[in-house]
Amino acid sequence: MDLDSDCGFGFAFNNVHFSDRLLRIEITNGGEITNVDPLQDRKRRRKDVNARAVGGENEKECNPPASRVTELHISSPILAAKSPFFYKLFCNGMFESEQNHVTLRIEASEEAPVMELLNFMYTNSLSSVTEVPALLRVLIAADKFEVASCMKYCTRLLLNRPMTLPYALFILRLPWTLLLAEFVKPLTIAARHFLVMHYQDINKFPPEELMALPLLGIMMLLTSNDLMITSEDIVYDVVLKWAKTNYSVLEERQGILRRLARYIRFPYMTCPRLKKILTSDDFEPSVAYKLVLEALFFKAETSLHHRAAITAASHGQRFIERAYTDRPIKTVEFEVPHRQCIVYLDLTRKECNALYPSNRIYSQKFHLGGQEFLLSACCNKEQPNRFHQFGLFLKAQVKGSVSLTVDYQFSARWKPTQEFVIRSRGRYKFTGDESVGFRDLFGTSWASFIGEDSPYFINEVLHLRAELSIRL
Repeated sequence: MDLDSDCGFGFAFNNVHFSDRLLRIEITNGGEITNVDPLQDRKRRRKDVNARAVGGENEKECNPPASRVTELHISSPILAAKSPFFYKLFCNGMFESEQNHVTLRIEASEEAPVMELLNFMYTNSLSSVTEVPALLRVLIAADKFEVASCMKYCTRLLLNRPMTLPYALFILRLPWTLLLAEFVKPLTIAARHFLVMHYQDINKFPPEELMALPLLGIMMLLTSNDLMITSEDIVYDVVLKWAKTNYSVLEERQGILRRLARYIRFPYMTCPRLKKILTSDDFEPSVAYKLVLEALFFKAETSLHHRAAITAASHGQRFIERAYTDRPIKTVEFEVPHRQCIVYLDLTRKECNALYPSNRIYSQKFHLGGQEFLLSACCNKEQPNRFHQFGLFLKAQVKGSVSLTVDYQFSARWKPTQEFVIRSRGRYKFTGDESVGFRDLFGTSWASFIGEDSPYFINEVLHLRAELSIRL
């Protein structure tokens, strides 16, 4: 039913000799075309744009007087072929469809895009529309009046424009139904990709810029697995601050956070931060307990196969690990007979390969005795003529004038038993930012450690364990 052709019917536009109807466009003093926030108005309805026969008494009673009126000579077959909206208007068998005069009521902000849209339905082009904002407004009008060919045309033109931050944010503020339209999805994907890449390192942006992002912008950032962050705690803190900035009413904020929760990777947050969620009012209590318990059960699951099954069965993304700059860990803490914690750190063979020849990778931070610690794995060699070796270190960030004596023990799982075997142990008194550990944890060369027949990698994963105890 589409009349697309190279020549089009531009000669017939607003030409009385090739028209069978008079379209009366009543222009009211309305506001700008609304950019609807998708999660606040998912059930958006198209505005009342039903054409009416001119002169009806009911029309005068239901609609305020128009500030201006524009009349165009139109061809009903051309418009009906391009738009299901106009097809229904001219072919519904009602009294209005039999009139030679039909009325369309629009807001003042819609006048220019609607006129461009009507011209497109004759010419198959938008020769006078070149700027991105104007193209987006024509796209909105095309969606409103169901002109799929114009939606496709606008999307193609917009995809050829350089993407900028204002452009991407404008797209993400489009009506939700429009963003999901088949022809517009490539544009939505392009805007999402730009936004994610632009804010990939969220730490370098001022907080007020992140707080000004629309809801869909925050949502799309959360879907990214490539954010350059040390831990999921940072992501959660940004989301929480954004929610408190934009939603001052507690119940409304809890509702927004509940919707965003599917994109927050709670299983990769630290245990202290998860505990804090339980004692806060960020979520309703039932939701908070569900999210935290789910995260803790996932942390406790040691089987990679079972973890993969849980991830595959989930409907959200919260079980998928991001590319954290610091590696996630699992910790078990004890208070008696003395303060102690056991830290599990898993590194893939690919991550270990990336350490050669002199790189280092850090674990996420953990706490013991009120102080911050982390593990550091590296590739090093003690002397120029020696082989490279795998090293593991414990780094403390002791604050103030406090000193802390720690007994530490490093272990790794070995084939064929796959049990943890102690590789080294020691005691050290930390008085500040200091590191202690072993340059050659396995007592072998780097080539033997990383080789395909290495006994240290089980299913391509190196499993490390650090047991730490505070001695008074």
